[in-house]
Amino acid sequence: MQTALLAAAARAAHRLVDGAPRILDDHLAEPLLGDRADELIDYHRRHGDHPILAGARAQTVLRSAFAEAALGVFVHRGPSRYVLLGAGLDSSPYRLDLTGTPVVELDHPDSQSAKRAALSAAGVDARHVTFAPVDLAAGEPLPALDRSRPTFVSWLGVVMYLSPTEVDHMVARLTRALAPGSELVFDHMLPPALRDADGNLYAEQVSAVAAAGGEPWRSTWSPTEAAALLARHGWQVLAQPDARAAVRASMWSRTDSLRPLGLAALTHARLT
Repeated sequence: MQTALLAAAARAAHRLVDGAPRILDDHLAEPLLGDRADELIDYHRRHGDHPILAGARAQTVLRSAFAEAALGVFVHRGPSRYVLLGAGLDSSPYRLDLTGTPVVELDHPDSQSAKRAALSAAGVDARHVTFAPVDLAAGEPLPALDRSRPTFVSWLGVVMYLSPTEVDHMVARLTRALAPGSELVFDHMLPPALRDADGNLYAEQVSAVAAAGGEPWRSTWSPTEAAALLARHGWQVLAQPDARAAVRASMWSRTDSLRPLGLAALTHARLT
């Protein structure tokens, strides 16, 4: 849950620390932090231009902005479903106009219990969301998903904590559970050789902290490797943007400390 808190703090701090243009406007991130909000956001307030904190904000908001833009296109095509895989404190189901689109959040039972408590404390109406507690890391089966309509799966901030085998197994499970035409967006850390100097510095420092906290980074994927994995399971890659290309170019015309980091990439694919 600690990584979910840090990601939510980065999204909340983007509204408070960074200037225009705003990449993502997550007005619910701060309320969902509850009584940890001041503590976690204060790091960004006091040291917002630090490369690690600025990098955390950039990585977190751009991946959400990219996934939400793809989701918006997807749900307007017709009947669909939205699934958050490893949902954490993602607030998109409560911010976006998803009228008529069933939403399912899949996450560890402990994390999901904390999320539901945070939503309730913040006064956020979650009646339109189905919460499905499942220990994905333990290999528990995915809950039955409705194959009568295509599903958009957002899988953000998770893959780096899984082994290559675990990632492969999850993609295989999604393939079996979803209808053709379903789409998937996930972010993945690039191998060191494909990162820039700032990306490698970020990876060295942040991965060490994550490992010390019991959540080590366990896999990296080049775009080519990610595409090959998906192809083996019947998915067609639609886009694989790096940080700079994940959002409009105008988003990087800035006077603050936010910069695209050569650390990770996003992959957007469709089940054929």
